[in-house]
Amino acid sequence: MIIFGHDYFKKPPFYDVKSIDAILNTPSNSTLYIEFKPALLDVIEHCQLNHLSFALKVDNLKDAIFAHNFDASYLITNRIMAPTIQKAADTYLFDAKVLCMIQDDEEIQELASLGVDGVIFSQGIVKTTTIE
Repeated sequence: MIIFGHDYFKKPPFYDVKSIDAILNTPSNSTLYIEFKPALLDVIEHCQLNHLSFALKVDNLKDAIFAHNFDASYLITNRIMAPTIQKAADTYLFDAKVLCMIQDDEEIQELASLGVDGVIFSQGIVKTTTIE
């Protein structure tokens, strides 16, 4: 299981971007965090075309399947959808890792028992400072 945003592990954070210009204000080789919604399709397509590492926040199975087809590196979802999305990722051999957004260490054990690829705490996502 992969763990992002925990004090014990110094993995680079994901950078929340809402525009192509905001990508310029992130460190090189960083992983970008983008909400999957129609208004941000240009940013998602830019990441795909430029082979950038990015995570998409998805709320349902259909969006997870779309995210896979956009070549997202990570699919970030909630506790309720994580097992369903993980099953689809395993069945269809997604390259993306499924991460569940969590608030507490106690959730790690439960999600590990469900076979979810990883977890991410909110401090694992850094807001960009540009005007979007």
